[in-house]
Amino acid sequence: MAHDFNNILQVINGYTSLALTRLPDGSPVRTMLDHVAKAGDRAAGLVSQILAFSRRQILQSMDVDLNEVTSNVTSMLERIIGEHIELDFIPGRRLGIVHADRSMMEQVIMNLCVNARDAMPDGGRLTLETENVTVNGEYCKDHPWAKPGRYVLLAVTDTGCGMDAETLDHIFEPFFTTKGTGQGTGLGLAMVYGIVKQHEGMIHVYSEPGKGTTFKIYLPVSGRRAAEVGTKIEGPVTGGAETILVAEDDELVRELAREILEAEGYTVMTARDGLEAVSIFKKNDTNIDLVVLDVMMPKMDGRRVYKRIRKIRPGLPVLFASGYSQNAIHTNFVLNEGVALISKPFSRGDFLRAVRNVLNGVS
Repeated sequence: MAHDFNNILQVINGYTSLALTRLPDGSPVRTMLDHVAKAGDRAAGLVSQILAFSRRQILQSMDVDLNEVTSNVTSMLERIIGEHIELDFIPGRRLGIVHADRSMMEQVIMNLCVNARDAMPDGGRLTLETENVTVNGEYCKDHPWAKPGRYVLLAVTDTGCGMDAETLDHIFEPFFTTKGTGQGTGLGLAMVYGIVKQHEGMIHVYSEPGKGTTFKIYLPVSGRRAAEVGTKIEGPVTGGAETILVAEDDELVRELAREILEAEGYTVMTARDGLEAVSIFKKNDTNIDLVVLDVMMPKMDGRRVYKRIRKIRPGLPVLFASGYSQNAIHTNFVLNEGVALISKPFSRGDFLRAVRNVLNGVS
């Protein structure tokens, strides 16, 4: 469902973006299309949350210092949670490194903290703590949810209204919410749960009515050294004169990709399925500079097409596009190192930037 819905959103969001680029600044239609674009982005966000719960998002993992990630998030949180809530961050010393998707960790922390804020409408204290912990067999005997090992623990504690046992039994279920109608999707904690599980971690919650809540997240310690993580600066969107083969079974998505690329000067060939992509490539292999492959296609999927064309032209730049594929280029939904992928629905700018980066050999 998510794959198909992302294809639909790709068309809605993509053509909205194209239309906006062709309208004069003063056009009264621009405001309407801006609303469409915002609604499309919200819909894409909801699909992303569903994928997170089902552990189907693609991880862009790296070695991460959770202290640094948490510190960055807390600086943003101060503006979000309000002055009526005291915010404390107690970082663990010599914290272990975890191998994780940085942006997903930020989502987890932000989501838990926003939920904590909502549980303290009259004010209170929100505390974030990190520490190194070792879970042994004895602990696992009394805590069936636990697995032995070395972990980095992130605890998020609030002094809010708390939850009863019945609520706790359902807290991570999709669409379950304690908030009023229209005040939440019920996907926030489900998303947190899915992200933690996808990282092979554990999550536990303790709460009592009137006494607050503590969420504890355990992430496996990585043996790798921390990578230097800086602010990612996106370059300007540029076009080119190269020839690109786009293989996509959804006609509307295929035509959208063609229009976006041709508008920026590229020459575009299109294929409706994997077999046609291989056939076109064999006839034009020396002229094609890049192949854009949908992961899931009839007759031959993206991975098999990738292997066929790489046998003909080793080192040919390839960009995968996916609205989610369970058995495609990634194993356990973790992006294979060195393989470029853009997730649907993507924006015009992100698509053009990804294409240019792959052509230029930029990771």
